[in-house]
Amino acid sequence: MPEYLSPGVYVEEIEIGAKPIEGVSTSTVGFVGMAEKGDLNKPTLITNWGQFVDKFGRYTSERPYLAPAVYGFFANGGSRCYVVRVTDGATDGDYVGTDGGPGQRTGLQAFNEIDEVNIVCIPGVTSDTVQKAMITHCESMKDRFCILDPVEDADMTAIQNQKNDVVSERGYAALYYPWVKVAIETKENDKVKLIQDFIPPSGYIAGIYARSDMERGVHKAPANEIIRGALDIKLPITKGEQDILNPLGIDCIRAFPGRGIRVWGARTTASDALWKYINVRRLFLFLEESIEEGTQWVVFEPNDEKLWARVKQTITQFLTRVWKDGALMGTTPEEAFFVKCDRTTMTQDDIDNGRIIILIGVAPVKPAEFVIFRIAQWTGGSEVTE
Repeated sequence: MPEYLSPGVYVEEIEIGAKPIEGVSTSTVGFVGMAEKGDLNKPTLITNWGQFVDKFGRYTSERPYLAPAVYGFFANGGSRCYVVRVTDGATDGDYVGTDGGPGQRTGLQAFNEIDEVNIVCIPGVTSDTVQKAMITHCESMKDRFCILDPVEDADMTAIQNQKNDVVSERGYAALYYPWVKVAIETKENDKVKLIQDFIPPSGYIAGIYARSDMERGVHKAPANEIIRGALDIKLPITKGEQDILNPLGIDCIRAFPGRGIRVWGARTTASDALWKYINVRRLFLFLEESIEEGTQWVVFEPNDEKLWARVKQTITQFLTRVWKDGALMGTTPEEAFFVKCDRTTMTQDDIDNGRIIILIGVAPVKPAEFVIFRIAQWTGGSEVTE
């Protein structure tokens, strides 16, 4: 309590009730790859294509994937990414990197220091060593998701084998197939020109994630979206072939007459069916990080009923906004989520040891993956029965 020594009227400011939780960003990408120039193993914030060219250069045949991926990211709606350049002729170990502590991390591990990264891409690198490291990185950080490229010339058997090697039990990864043809910006004799070639799709897909997040929200599956800049796909996929790949968690890129080249899948590589949809996993990443960052004020507060009520109110108000945005099921907030923080969620031993335990349950929306119209002949005027 404040100390009062002289008679008089004193005004005190106090805090009661909930504190607002601000939703975190969901679409800042971390790219790792070889570049024409730039600092090695230093995460660099890039906010547009021109800035990337100034710092890292354009496409070269010796370094074919990073620059087109970043270009495709911005062309498809991305706005922020971090780029880590690795040495020319990089090995799997260079891409995975090492954790030498603050300021000494290399490759993928350099993103351990960048809390803003939500999506991870290593364009064109399809070895199981690197892709498993990407999954491990996301699963250990618990605040990001990785987009995996397919082997360039993978047939139906090869892509299924690749998927079996990159399973993320709780859905921290998605695998897209096949490669796409795009126009690539390069430089020859001091003149910028465009060439066409097939490239891995991860950078373009990351841009679609950002675009979908901005236009609809992270709860919307980033699928049935046109890939801006895609001219062709390397291996046309039929509906029958996708009937095989989709249930396995392989997201197809398909060309539809009159509708363009589109992402036609929204599944993770999860082995746990609860996490089979990309938007569900990414929604939970958004919720978990937003709540974590928005409740830091709770640490070291007196652990009593008043605090429990404030925490519950804080999280309830946040989840109510999320529900109103259409991210949760239910016609009322009570159907969409619950928040409990009382003596049913923690014991006296928890309280004595400084623990406050909040139990949260949410009902995420799932994508309408299969749209089914049941049509029958009907004799007008007769009753309809199922």
